[in-house]
Amino acid sequence: MNSSHDPAHDPTPHSTPDSAPHPATAHDGAGEVTVELSGCETQDAHAVFGALRTVFASDRAPDDRPQERAGARPTVWSSTFDVSDVRERPGPTPLTRPVTAEIQGGYWAVARLQEELTGAFAVEVLGTAAGDQEQEVQLRLAGRRS
Repeated sequence: MNSSHDPAHDPTPHSTPDSAPHPATAHDGAGEVTVELSGCETQDAHAVFGALRTVFASDRAPDDRPQERAGARPTVWSSTFDVSDVRERPGPTPLTRPVTAEIQGGYWAVARLQEELTGAFAVEVLGTAAGDQEQEVQLRLAGRRS
């Protein structure tokens, strides 16, 4: 492995004094975050995903509602969000009880999604796992009323 550094071939974005760094673009997938919800009511899953769809583009249609599956295994709902652009800020969103969310993506993208969640929910970090390019964060989301 060659440890020399060639700035002409460096894929890491750099900022200049006149520009802010923006490491994710809609084209490179770096702005995508996967959100998984489990152990919650269908209506709470819909509330969380609905709040996130207000802010970010999603792989799900706006009218897509989580459906409960019959069986002995717990239901896990999953959706992917592109956090490259913020559409609008979410308002306080009530939940029937706290929801556990696993979010996974690049560091910048996970931080941005987590920041936007605070507009809709009380957010508590339960744990993190870090890798070279991505991280996974487990959150506890509690409803907020306006």
